[in-house]
Amino acid sequence: MAVTDTLTLITAQAAAGGENALMGMLPIILMFVILYFLMIRPQMKRQKEHRNMVANLAKGDEVITSGGMLGKVTKISDNYITVEISTLADKPVETLVQRTAVTSVLPKGTIKAL
Repeated sequence: MAVTDTLTLITAQAAAGGENALMGMLPIILMFVILYFLMIRPQMKRQKEHRNMVANLAKGDEVITSGGMLGKVTKISDNYITVEISTLADKPVETLVQRTAVTSVLPKGTIKAL
């Protein structure tokens, strides 16, 4: 009987240790869940919106680049766009910019309003 009681005691302690290990991991799991909903998911949503905006760029759109330049899109290629940023002696001043450098698309007529 002593052996049976000892085995029962060891089995009960192992089961309790498993529960304690789960309870010890619970705060870490909870932190990852909170991190996902507060940081990772909103960042993924912003990236998706930016990717859609860059994909929908069209000739004539008024944009702001990550460098702060404001201009009108004149040409579009796969990875680059040409942005007219000014006119000098009745000729447009254009610059080549990566599509991903566009941070926002402005409503039409914004440049004239400035």
